[in-house]
Amino acid sequence: MISRIDLRGDALPEGAALRDLLPRAEFDVEAALEKVRPICEDVRHRGTAALIDYAERFDGVTLERVRVPAAALTAALTALDPEVRAALEESIRRARIVHRAQRRTDHTTQVVPGGTVTEKWVPVERVGLYAPGGRSVYPSSVIMNAVPAQEAGVPSIALASPPQKEHGGLPHPTILAACALLGVDEVYAAGGAQAVAMFAYGTGECPPANMVTGPGNIWVAAAKRYFTGRIGIDTEAGPTEIAVLADDTADPVHVAADLISQAEHDPLAAAVLVTDSPDLADAVERELAPQLAATRHVDDRIVPALSGRQSAIVLVDGVEEGLKVVDAYGAEHLEIQTADAAAVAGRVRNAGAIFVGPWSPVSLGDYAAGSNHVLPTGGCACHSSGLSVQSFLRGIHIVDYTRDALAEVTHHVVTLAEAEDLPAHGAALKARFDWKVPGQ
Repeated sequence: MISRIDLRGDALPEGAALRDLLPRAEFDVEAALEKVRPICEDVRHRGTAALIDYAERFDGVTLERVRVPAAALTAALTALDPEVRAALEESIRRARIVHRAQRRTDHTTQVVPGGTVTEKWVPVERVGLYAPGGRSVYPSSVIMNAVPAQEAGVPSIALASPPQKEHGGLPHPTILAACALLGVDEVYAAGGAQAVAMFAYGTGECPPANMVTGPGNIWVAAAKRYFTGRIGIDTEAGPTEIAVLADDTADPVHVAADLISQAEHDPLAAAVLVTDSPDLADAVERELAPQLAATRHVDDRIVPALSGRQSAIVLVDGVEEGLKVVDAYGAEHLEIQTADAAAVAGRVRNAGAIFVGPWSPVSLGDYAAGSNHVLPTGGCACHSSGLSVQSFLRGIHIVDYTRDALAEVTHHVVTLAEAEDLPAHGAALKARFDWKVPGQ
């Protein structure tokens, strides 16, 4: 069901050569870009009317308006199963604990007497959050986007999620209930590229946003790329990924369960086991069949994901080589199930989030660890971070120099301006003084 890649015996290649040996889903955002371009421009010119047309075309629903009435949010929360509500509230509580600690404070540095630079942290003014609504419903994604934006102090927050035919053209009621719990009362029944375009350009109902965050399908990713520069984005989210670095101390039941848990997201989901234990590899493969027999979404998601080119068991000579492999892979979610797992995890450089030991599975992070589950995919963890309070803040430097402090450094500024053949830069300082070259 799941392929094997044997990297034992020879020295592992470096950099891109090693990455090329590892499994990865095909996710051609560039090709999708050309298909979303006309949709985005249609929303720009026709606004809400275009959104209503696309809801009928893509979602099979007829809308009179795109904004969700406040009464629908209240009704969704009232009808929410009490156990689901309690679980959402606990997820929100834990996420707030972690994200509140990420808040930044302004800091002033005295560079020289009379010369200071202050770094001031300012939240973006308005963000559009996206909650997917395809194969599954993701109220957890509402939490993971809204909480850091709220803790950052963003004053205007809106959320879009696809309209659902079975729910009268509204987003899924659990999405609406999560919004109500979080106090997000500006919600739109819009999905895909058209939702991103709504936030980027604005419509009669929805003011434009400065930033759009949240996971979605390839059309959402392509729209984010299309609007990069006009709006800020978190990342171009691709298919979800789990990598497990394990040795012979790992429990194959746990490893198999965790691989399956991510595979159930999507047929393109990636499940990768990196191990130096052929016995563990064999045991994990044996565990897959009985666990699949006890779950859902097997034929339409899990089996295609596990048997796809994006999933594999990678055999290495040792944990040291395994670390090189997982760093090259840069997984969205990385589990460490080895002896002395915490020490091994501390050596990882590239991962969206790291889950240490047998009692910290990825599923915990998806819902209730307190960490954020909006994470970089497709190897982007090599250069990007997951969503956080920092994602919604801008650092602004405030420069405050006295006359004497400027006079003391003017000759250096003039010298560097002349070296760059930008004499007017230096002249802007000299104009403030009866300035002469020092020593003349």
